[in-house]
Amino acid sequence: MSSSDASPSPWWARAARPARPPVPVALMARAAVGMAVPLAVGLLAHRLDLGVFAGLGAMHATMNDRVEPGRLRTARIGTAVLASALGMLIGTALQHADADGLVLGVALTLTAFASGALSATGPRGSAAGMLLLVSAALGSGMPLPQPWWAAAPMLPVGAAFVVLLGLPAGAPNRPAADPRNRALAAAYDALGRTLADLGGPRAAASRQVLTARLNQLQDLLGTSHRDRRGHRDHSDHRDHRDRQDRRSRMYEAALAATEAATGLLWARRPVPPEVAEVPNRLAAAVRQGGGEVAVPDWRPDTPSRQALDVALRAAADTVAGRDTRLGTAPAPPPDPWRLRARLLSRGSVRYGLRVALCIAAGSAVTANYPLSKSYWVPMTIAFVLKPDLGSVFLRAVSRSVGTVLGVAVTAALLVVTTDEWALTAMAALCVALLPYATAAHYGLNTVVMTPMALVLLQLGGQSSAAEFWPRVLDTVLASAVVLLLGCLLWPERPRHRIEPKLVDAATALRAYLDSVLRNGNAQVWLRRTAYRSLADARREVQQGLAEPPPTGRLAERWLPATAALERLGGAVAAFAAQIRYGGRVPDPAEVDRVRQALDELTAAARAHRPPTNPAAGPTAPHDPTRSALGRAAEELETLLRTG
Repeated sequence: MSSSDASPSPWWARAARPARPPVPVALMARAAVGMAVPLAVGLLAHRLDLGVFAGLGAMHATMNDRVEPGRLRTARIGTAVLASALGMLIGTALQHADADGLVLGVALTLTAFASGALSATGPRGSAAGMLLLVSAALGSGMPLPQPWWAAAPMLPVGAAFVVLLGLPAGAPNRPAADPRNRALAAAYDALGRTLADLGGPRAAASRQVLTARLNQLQDLLGTSHRDRRGHRDHSDHRDHRDRQDRRSRMYEAALAATEAATGLLWARRPVPPEVAEVPNRLAAAVRQGGGEVAVPDWRPDTPSRQALDVALRAAADTVAGRDTRLGTAPAPPPDPWRLRARLLSRGSVRYGLRVALCIAAGSAVTANYPLSKSYWVPMTIAFVLKPDLGSVFLRAVSRSVGTVLGVAVTAALLVVTTDEWALTAMAALCVALLPYATAAHYGLNTVVMTPMALVLLQLGGQSSAAEFWPRVLDTVLASAVVLLLGCLLWPERPRHRIEPKLVDAATALRAYLDSVLRNGNAQVWLRRTAYRSLADARREVQQGLAEPPPTGRLAERWLPATAALERLGGAVAAFAAQIRYGGRVPDPAEVDRVRQALDELTAAARAHRPPTNPAAGPTAPHDPTRSALGRAAEELETLLRTG
């Protein structure tokens, strides 16, 4: 356990602390151009009413834009924006029909149910479901263009422009132009940093970064495997298929090297600097399309170091284009867009009812109080209740604070000028900041998005600076509805998020261990699956630590178990190396102890009983003559010991 884990910061400090993501220059540039051009065309053509909706479509595309292969990127943006257009059609039709408050409330409530059910199906469904409801709310209140139905088709027009801006320029076959190659190089860079930090205080954090890089690469390569199965054996497809196969082999080699590095991390065994530098040279070669990378003859003296040496040499062979049998037998990466739950499953219906309840309550509030922009309340509810953005409580608070700051910024800007061209520049600047703000903090995202929305409303001729401050009241009301009905009366208890993830991680680790015992050369993919599950569990616990009690206290109690499971993954990796390169024969008694401890931990998570006796991690290098599994069993038994 790292020191940061041992003495966590107060929950409010964690909640307020922004991340420090890299600046996504390419995303920010095309976001700015994608917003500025539709608005400028609308101004020049004297059809700003249409330009505003095209700009809104560009904003929705930017919210779902990523650096990834074109097919995956188009599917991500297209699904979200088509749902947004459908929601806009629903909202504008209601406004055009001059629907009264009751009809509008019922229609938005039904839309909210569909939105919530869709949001619970997975990442793509979450984005589409949120925009379905957001656009329906906006369409019910924004000024309508002429003709009224033109608002909905203008959204895909603006989004299509953003998609076109992201198409690769120049030679499409340049290795550095492929996001999968860049992600593979980033994974090798992260592996190099992990090897350099072995035995030091930053090693665990470096390994977490490496896991995140491999997760991203796994998602991007999901399209590669589908593409490879879909291509026929024509000559014009063979080169493409060969590149896909080579990239997959390089990925498998990276997984094997990561397994060895994880075992060394657990054993607290550093490697020579010249060996730690090899993955960085591999990354450089990947960016250049291949090349020879020399691995030093460093005479590894432990099984885990031998495993690393073999994996690095295999990686060097794959990067150089030579066929190498890795013996890992990995399954194809799963499609990252697979539905995680069926649309009408119990979980989807439950979440749909939760969103619908909040929207119905928000509609009742807007019907009984003189709010100048009643659509702002359901729009805020849709943003706060998006299911894959962490704590609803923190989002509600962050959105209220962010809206206050965003309104203050917008009002200050409009004191300086209300010129339409200046407002267009403001909108472009805000949307350019959106990719970075979204990655940094939800509150910062709101600070950026609020001025952008208000400026678009100003350009549409509906708002003025005097009407901005009521948006704060709308946001506070919406957040209060979500906290009351979406949290307190419809509680998403911590165990619903943290403990199932720990059960999944323990189950995946047991499958990984069983595979090591069956065949030491066939478990790398299962280790990848286990560490992805561990990363999910770690993320849920970290999000829980940023919430007030009782959620924060419960997350803190599960933190030692999460760290222990992560260390068990390293111990199994070291044990696999001992079997393959050290000739160790598994001891059935040790194996049974680990299995029993995993069963006890799984049962404790299902019964909502966090361990009360945290175990300290290893403080000295592991003796390679001793079984790694035996040491892991002792740590788990100490963790689970009561009294």
